[in-house]
Parts: sequence; structure tokens; C-alpha cells
Amino acid sequence: MLLFETVREMGHEQILFCHGKNPDIRAIIAIHDTSLGPAMGATRLFPYINEEAALKDALRLSRGMTYKAACANIPAGGGKAVIIANPENKTDEILRAYGRFVNSLNGRFITGQDVNITPQDVRTISQETNYVVGVSEKSGGPAPITALGVFLGIKAAVEFRWQTQRLEGLKVAIQGVGNVGRNLCRHLHEHGIKLYVSDVNPVKTEELKRLFDATVVTPDEIFSLDVDIFAPCALGGILNSHTIPFLQAPIIAGAANNQLGNEQLHSQMLAKKGILYCPDYVINAGGLINVYNEMIGYDEEKAFKQVHNIYHTLLEIFNIAKQQGITTNDAAKRLAEDRILNVKRSKSKEIAA
Repeated sequence: MLLFETVREMGHEQILFCHGKNPDIRAIIAIHDTSLGPAMGATRLFPYINEEAALKDALRLSRGMTYKAACANIPAGGGKAVIIANPENKTDEILRAYGRFVNSLNGRFITGQDVNITPQDVRTISQETNYVVGVSEKSGGPAPITALGVFLGIKAAVEFRWQTQRLEGLKVAIQGVGNVGRNLCRHLHEHGIKLYVSDVNPVKTEELKRLFDATVVTPDEIFSLDVDIFAPCALGGILNSHTIPFLQAPIIAGAANNQLGNEQLHSQMLAKKGILYCPDYVINAGGLINVYNEMIGYDEEKAFKQVHNIYHTLLEIFNIAKQQGITTNDAAKRLAEDRILNVKRSKSKEIAA
């Protein structure tokens, strides 16, 4: 990876490499764009195979947060942070040292909970900085509202694809049934949808089999099922040249970030197969909406209204893609970039005046 060339191509404003010896900490904070407001993005702790993989994840996730905020009409920019570590080696000292790095940015970057970071970890980080959300989880945490947004996105995709709002009798395959996937299963089951689930943790899938009569399949089987909708709710990069040929579902709508291995190549592969893809940073924006509202003072009615806009935004994206003959991924990027450009123009006019 050519670092400066990659950063320039992706449009990032700032990349920070955070390193300390006592305690030993390696973290990367990527700030993509702050045109709409301070960069917001959760922190992920993961044992990356190397530093290049960690940087690539931070760059892609932070850019996705910029688009996510713009498509959700949230006055925030995009950022992301990764801590390179094995979860077993996580300590309060590491978390507090990371909190000091975040605090040194004076509010330019606001973070929260992601993979391998617990609510208690967030509270530990908050001992060193106020620029962290999800400390008290006033709304019950981001998972339920993220799952609601994905469910609403599924409704939009079904309406666009089949011109119906009826969900009963559909079949949905859910890959990954953590907090978000489990909540999504509950919404789908309540609407009479047949569930197929896979997860690396068999305890989670067996619970859903008992609660929602879900059919449990292996992680390898989940891609090739003859279902109506495939919902990726685990880690990213799972829509790629190896997996896409196996897909039979005409709709992809899930909560995972960075679902496309290669954005241009694999979004085009999906389109050629006639698969309607719900861009991940649009459909999974519920978590960002949730923590943003916690930050400004939680108003449940306002937050849920913003989440319900995911349904309308996706319908707009589907129609843009159809009218312009482009992929839904490109349509979502154009919508986000147009909104950011409009804000920049407004600011320029204010300065000129």
C-alpha cells in the first residue's frame, strides 16, 4: 500500500498513528471528512494480521462513516479508529492510554463502541476524554436501533423489487447473529419471515432456533441458500469474487460494514447478477443516529424518526441507480457527495458574504 497515494485517493484529511510503550499500544485514528461536523466513528479492537490490514480497515470504515452521516442527514463527519491487539490482552491501561490520544484531538474525533469494545470499555476510555459516546447507553445501546434500520431497509428493498409491502412468507438468510443480527431476527420473525442463520458461535444459533424456529446452517452454506434476502451481519469483505457466484438471493440487505471486498468490481458483479444491493453505510446507519442523539441529548421520538428515514433514503438510492443506469453503491456515494458539496458551497457563500 502506497500510504500517501491511498490517503489522497480516498480523500482523508488526517491519519494518526498512536503508539506507546507503557502501556504497549498501537492504534490508528483515521479522519476522513469534517465538512458536515466533527468526525464520528467507533473504535474497533482487533488482532490484525499486520499494520497494513489495520490501516486499510480504518481508511475504508472512516470513509464509510462520512457517507453514512451524509445519507442519514446527520451533521457529523466521518472517522474511525482501530486498536491493533488481541482481545485477551486488552487492559484498562491500554484503553485509558487510547482515551488520552482521542482527547488530544480536542473534539475533532468522537468515538464509541465497535468490535471487541464493550460498554464498560467505553466507560474506561471516558475516564480520559469526554469525546466518547455510549457511556451511559441512555437508549439501550446501538444494536436495537441499528437492527430496526436494517429491517426498514429490507422493507424498502422488498417494495422496490416486488412492488409489495408484504413480508410474510419471505425467506431471509442472516450471516452473523450477534447483538444486531439477533435483534433483526426478532423483527423478521414478528412479520412472519422464515429465518436461516449462521454464526461461528453455535450457542447463538441454537438460541434463535429455539426462540424463532430458525433453521441453522453452516457459515459456508449461508451464501448459496435459495432465499429471498441475504443479510450479512458479521464482519466485512464477504461479498467478493469467491462468494458472489454462489448467491441466489435477489436482495442483499444487512448490517455489516464494508460488505464489498472491492467496491467497484463487486457492486458491478452484483448488478450483473440482478441482485439489489442495499449499501451498507445507508442501511446500518441506525447506530450512528443513536449515538449522535445521545451526544446532543437523547430524544427518542427524534431518533426513531431519523431511523425511519433510512427507508425513504434507500428508495431514493434505488431510483437514482435505475434512472442513471449505475450501481446502488455508486448512487449512494453520489447522494452523499452531493449533500457534502452543498454544505461546502453554503459555507463558502457565508464566508464570502
